[in-house]
Amino acid sequence: MNSQIAFSDTFCRSDLFAGIEENELSRICSFGHRRVCESGVTLFREGDPALRTYLVLKGRLKLSKLHEDGKEAIVRYINPGEITAAVSVSNEKNYPVTAQVVGPCEVVGWDRETMLELMTAHPRLAINMLRAAVDRLDDIQKRYLELCAERVEQRIARALLRIMKQSGRKTGEGVLIDFRFSRQDLADYTGTTLYTVSRTLSNWEKKGWIASGRERIVVADPHALVTFAETG
Repeated sequence: MNSQIAFSDTFCRSDLFAGIEENELSRICSFGHRRVCESGVTLFREGDPALRTYLVLKGRLKLSKLHEDGKEAIVRYINPGEITAAVSVSNEKNYPVTAQVVGPCEVVGWDRETMLELMTAHPRLAINMLRAAVDRLDDIQKRYLELCAERVEQRIARALLRIMKQSGRKTGEGVLIDFRFSRQDLADYTGTTLYTVSRTLSNWEKKGWIASGRERIVVADPHALVTFAETG
């Protein structure tokens, strides 16, 4: 029962369904394929045909790409209520990234034909999907500019603040990034090395800005990180 309530709440609160009558949501959901995944499972792989668009109900997805030398670059984390692969599925393309489950995860997916039928029946759904695609493009552009124009320490600060805003939970220590997030993950997300991330975080720990442990990061002083990100 609790699982069903959590599922319904996440589904209803998703920006994907903003403006759609609540009595239509169960019908939209019924056309999808619901899947529960354990942490570490690969939901889809870069280069495979894009067969389904997925909405995350619980947990998170890590989207990543591989360089030619085999190094992983984390593109984005998909949080509860967010959708992924909509453009690729709609255009009958291959998945541009690999999606790996972070923590226990629950998703619902729709194939291309079903999504087109739903968007025809609910034009607001198509508008919301377009808005989500534009927001993702804006995010990619911002991160590209950060990569080109900012020092690596600023990129790390902005990354922590971005992920904290999306997935933070207040604790007695500060704002906890509420999923397993290692220093290597942060390095892959910001396009730098594990050594640089470790050196930077260790310095910030001494200043009291963050606290970190094994796959765990707490932002103890968000204001200090904001100031650093803006001024360097």
